[in-house]
Amino acid sequence: MTPRSQEHESSAADGRRNNFITHLSMDEDTDAVKLLHNPNSDHSDDPTSFLRYFLTSNGPPQIITLCLLIALALGSTVGVVPAVVEDRYARLNHGYTGEPCLQLKIGERPQECLLGNDDAQNSAALTSFISNALTFSTSSLMGSISDERGRREIILLGIGLSLLGPMNLVLMQLYKGMSPFPFYASHAFSGVVNWMAVALSSLSDVIPAEWRAPAFGMVLAGFSLGFALSPILAVFMSHLVVSIFAFSILVGGFIFACFYMPETLSPESAAQARLSRLSERPPMNTQADILKYNLMRPAKELMILNRNKLFRLLSALAFFSGCISTADHTLFLYYVEENFGFNDSDIATLFMIIGVMGIFVQTVILKPFVSLLGERRVIIVSFLVGSLCNFLYGVAESKQTIFVSATLASLTGMSFPTISAIKSNNVAEMEQGRIQGALYSLQSLASAFGPLLLRYVYNETKDGGGFGRGTMFIFGAGLYLVATLFAWALPEEQANSNYTKYHTKKRSSLVSGEKQTDLNYGSTTP
Repeated sequence: MTPRSQEHESSAADGRRNNFITHLSMDEDTDAVKLLHNPNSDHSDDPTSFLRYFLTSNGPPQIITLCLLIALALGSTVGVVPAVVEDRYARLNHGYTGEPCLQLKIGERPQECLLGNDDAQNSAALTSFISNALTFSTSSLMGSISDERGRREIILLGIGLSLLGPMNLVLMQLYKGMSPFPFYASHAFSGVVNWMAVALSSLSDVIPAEWRAPAFGMVLAGFSLGFALSPILAVFMSHLVVSIFAFSILVGGFIFACFYMPETLSPESAAQARLSRLSERPPMNTQADILKYNLMRPAKELMILNRNKLFRLLSALAFFSGCISTADHTLFLYYVEENFGFNDSDIATLFMIIGVMGIFVQTVILKPFVSLLGERRVIIVSFLVGSLCNFLYGVAESKQTIFVSATLASLTGMSFPTISAIKSNNVAEMEQGRIQGALYSLQSLASAFGPLLLRYVYNETKDGGGFGRGTMFIFGAGLYLVATLFAWALPEEQANSNYTKYHTKKRSSLVSGEKQTDLNYGSTTP
C-alpha cells in the first residue's frame, strides 16, 4: 500500500470516528466517547464499561430482545418439527396408519416411519438450499439498500416473513391431511430477507470497533437464552400447543419491533451512502439500461468481497465453515432422533446445555479471549473445536457422547461474532450494510450446499460405507480444518481490532528502553 493510500485510509478512519461521536450526541465524560477519542486506551478492556454502554445504547437492547423472543419461539418447536413432519410423511407418502412414529422405540418403528424420516431430512435439506439460495441472491442488495434507506424497515420485513413458517406448522397440525409442503415453502421464502445481517449492521452503527465482537456475541447470547428455555415447553405441552405458543411469541416480537425498534443509521451516513452509490451507477439512457442495472446490482454488490486479501480470506473461511455449521443445525436433530432415540425430554436437555453454554461463552469468555488472543486466533480456536465436536458426533455410540460434544460445540459460536466484527471494522460507516450482506450472501451459498452435501455423504454411507451413519459429521470435521487454514492466513494487522494499541505500546516501551515481552498478537511471522 502506498503512503498516500495509507494516509487516505487513516484520514477516512478518523473521519468516521468523529462522525460517530457526533451521531451519538453523548456527554464528553462517558466511557464510549473517551474510547472513540482515544482508541488506544486501556479503557476499552473494562467489561463494565462495555456492558453499561451496550445496554444504554439506542438499538442494541431492542435487537437483543428480538433475538430472545425469536429464539424462544423457534427453539420451542425445534423438536416438534421433526416429529410432526416425519409422522405426516409416513402417513401421506407411505401409507402408515399406526401410532405417532416418535412414540415408538427405535427398534419398534416400522419401515414407513423410517422412510418418513428420510423424506423429512430430504425436505429440510432442500428447503435450506432454496432459502439460502434466495439469501445469497438478495442479502448483499438488502444490506446496501439499508445503507441508503435505513435498517428498521428491512428488519421489520424480515421478521414479518419469518411468521409464515410457524403459522403453517400450526395449520398442519390442525388439518391432519395437510402436506408439509406449505411449511417448508414458507420457510424457504423467508430467505428473501435476512434480517440478522441488517441487525448486525445496525449494531455497527452505534458500537465502537473494539467492542463489536463481544456486542455481536451478545446477540448470540440472546439467541442462546431463548433456545435454552424453549425446548422445556415441549415436555409439558402438546406439540400443537407449543406451536401455537411459538407463533404467538413471534407475532408479539413483530409488534414489539414495530413500536420500539429505532432507526440506528444517521441521516448523514444515509445521504453519504446514496451519493456514493449514485456515483457508482453507470449512465442509464433507456429502460433497457435501467433493467440491466437492477438485474446486475446484486452481483455488483458482492464484488466488495474481492476488494482485498482480507475479504477474500474471510469469504473462503466463511464458505467452508458455513457448509458444515448449517448442516449441523439442519440435520443434527433428525440424526440423533433416528440413531440415538432422542425424545422431547432429551432434546430439552440438549438445548438447555447448548443455551446455557452459549450464554456463558458469548458473555463471559468471548471478550477476554478477543483481548488476550486477538480475533484471528479466536476464529482458529473456534474452528478447531468445531472439527473436534463434529468428529465426536460421527463416532458417538451413546447419548452421553452427544451431550459432551454439544457442550464443547458452544465454543464454536465465537467464530460468528468475531468474523462479523472483522468485516465491520474494515469498511466505512456507509458500507456496513453492504459488507455484512455480501458475506451473509456467501455464507448462504455455503449453507445451501452444506446440508445437501452431507445428506449425499449420509446416503452413501448409512448402510455400512465409510464410518457408517456418522460419516457425514466426520466429513464435516474435515471442512472445519480447511476453514482453519484460511483463518490462520488472515493478516494480523487487519483482523485484530486492538493490534494498533498493542504495537503502539510496544514501540513506546522500546523507545523508553523498557523491557518488552513478546506481543506478536497472533502474527503469522516470528
